[in-house]
Amino acid sequence: MWELDLLLIPFLEHCYDGLAAEDQAAYRALIEGEDQDLFAWLMQRETPAPEFRRIVSRIQAHAENADNDPRRPV
Repeated sequence: MWELDLLLIPFLEHCYDGLAAEDQAAYRALIEGEDQDLFAWLMQRETPAPEFRRIVSRIQAHAENADNDPRRPV
């Protein structure tokens, strides 16, 4: 899903290497999930599964900061 790529790829490029091993593992597990679940969680339409709450929150925080990616569409 293209919309997920707009959130997940910049986070991967800018933040993944700096994450703790536990958060890296959560990110890898998260992206193996169903697109519709990820979309609902990242768009704050549903509460993420407990094991993904921390990483989803970090991805959302990164996405809300417009200064994170100069290629980000307006």
